[in-house]
Amino acid sequence: MFKNILVGIDASEHSRNAQTYAFYLARRLDATVTGLHVVDIVSIEGPFLHDISGSFGLEPYLDLSFKMREALTARGNALLEAFTADAKAENLRAETVLDLGVVANVICEHAKSADLLAIGHRGMNERFSTGLLGSTAESVTRKCARPVFIAPMEFREIRRAVLAYDGSERASNAMRHAAEFCGELKIPLTVVTVTRDPNLGERSLNEARGYFRSHPGQVDFELLSGHVHETIVAYLKQSAADLLFIGAYGHSRIIEMVLGSTTEYVLRNATCPVFLSR
Repeated sequence: MFKNILVGIDASEHSRNAQTYAFYLARRLDATVTGLHVVDIVSIEGPFLHDISGSFGLEPYLDLSFKMREALTARGNALLEAFTADAKAENLRAETVLDLGVVANVICEHAKSADLLAIGHRGMNERFSTGLLGSTAESVTRKCARPVFIAPMEFREIRRAVLAYDGSERASNAMRHAAEFCGELKIPLTVVTVTRDPNLGERSLNEARGYFRSHPGQVDFELLSGHVHETIVAYLKQSAADLLFIGAYGHSRIIEMVLGSTTEYVLRNATCPVFLSR
């Protein structure tokens, strides 16, 4: 189960809300929460700083980059100290980690030792991102081998959850996580299958019904028709769901570039947190 929750920490409001969700889940699941701040090596040793240091007649990476690293490390330590204080105020078991590197890669590496990773939709560099999902968040959701909880901008208590199920292997993994999570939190779950083929849809729902037959909690099942990505997002709004479980990207990156990705569309447009499972 989810006994070790890792949360990405920076100075953004999105990160603060991811922390709020991580703390909420840690209380409900009796989990340890670990705050991770990554000093972005690109900000220190990127081409921009190389050009700036050269224009001032400084030895590249020796003066300006050292001072930048020192300042960013100090800020990271301050953020993690605040994280620890917040966790202590809520009587939560907490740890902190400060690391240096490419942010998304470092987060994914540390996530290997966690049961769940919580991140915000965007981070400190959100103004440089496109769409509604920050570049770091998008990279993490594509690379991370562990389940990822993507927090929206506003917190609300999780009272009902939705599982998008299509019968695929990754959807089956999401179903297993949904069963464990909703069982532990004692919240109702609705399994939805979206398809234009009713027979295929009923087959998927019957698989889900069989899986949840021994599940002690309340589980409902709905067959929906329409374009998968749009229908899922519309259902989340209509049902006022507080959490969506969904399988991770199902196609190769090249296919997704041509056809688009249901997962990416949902992540960008969901009105509630998304629990992404591989």
